[in-house]
Amino acid sequence: MSSPYVRRRRLAIELRDLRESHGLTADDLAARIHQSRVKISKLENAHGRPDLADVMNILRALEIPDKEWRHYMELATDAARKGWWDKYGDTMGDRQRIYADLESGAESIREYQPGILPGILQTEEYMRELVDRSRGGGPIKFVPERMIKARLQRQETVLRPDGPHFEAILDEVGLRRYHSSAEVYVPQLHHMVTLVESHPRVSLRILPLRTEPIAGLMPRAPMSIYTFQDPEDPTVLVEPTVTTDLISTLPSETAHALKLYEHVRSAALSEVSSLGFLSSLADEIGDTAGSTT
Repeated sequence: MSSPYVRRRRLAIELRDLRESHGLTADDLAARIHQSRVKISKLENAHGRPDLADVMNILRALEIPDKEWRHYMELATDAARKGWWDKYGDTMGDRQRIYADLESGAESIREYQPGILPGILQTEEYMRELVDRSRGGGPIKFVPERMIKARLQRQETVLRPDGPHFEAILDEVGLRRYHSSAEVYVPQLHHMVTLVESHPRVSLRILPLRTEPIAGLMPRAPMSIYTFQDPEDPTVLVEPTVTTDLISTLPSETAHALKLYEHVRSAALSEVSSLGFLSSLADEIGDTAGSTT
């Protein structure tokens, strides 16, 4: 199974290259298929699910040989495919929908999180406390119960037996600035340890507060890097900001992100030491909370 979002990006690039190889402008092609330039622009910029009829009309207009049709139509069919996340509409949040889409077809997911815990590792109780804290920041753009249900389904998708390899690097500073009560956070830390120990495809490392000098630059913000089984599917970099997610498939940007990730990974604790750290941190927080009650 492929990611519809990734296939839309591939289709957009290939259709644009196809048009340009025939020496046509977007206006020229729009006139040939009796559609607006806006529709061509949306197709070539991966804005929304493609209309298969439009793709076929483009192939006819460009007189693409029959032997090449199958490639483009298979790409378009994948790009137009609906996923389980579509049934949630906007209720799960736009940002979470793109993560669900990418995860659905990923072969590997590498994530660096200096602050909040990755959604794939969160317990339901931790999710609920995050929702409560989000409400304190103003109106929310999702339906809490639907968002939580969708996040749990994302976890099922990634943690399935034939799912992607998932590795997260968490910063000790962020872990110590936990975003929930001790009653929720301590079980959350133990949950991550159990999850890694029971899932061979899941890995977790901690970037300690004190490290040896790192031979390279550090990421300036959280990031997730997705790779896919089909070598023609581009690597995808997602960098969340306060209001949106910046997404790139440019080879120069994804290669740079992978290099940054490896720098952080080289400075992180081993997996065994990381799990020991999480267990010790859970005990430390539990003891501190117990002494104040």
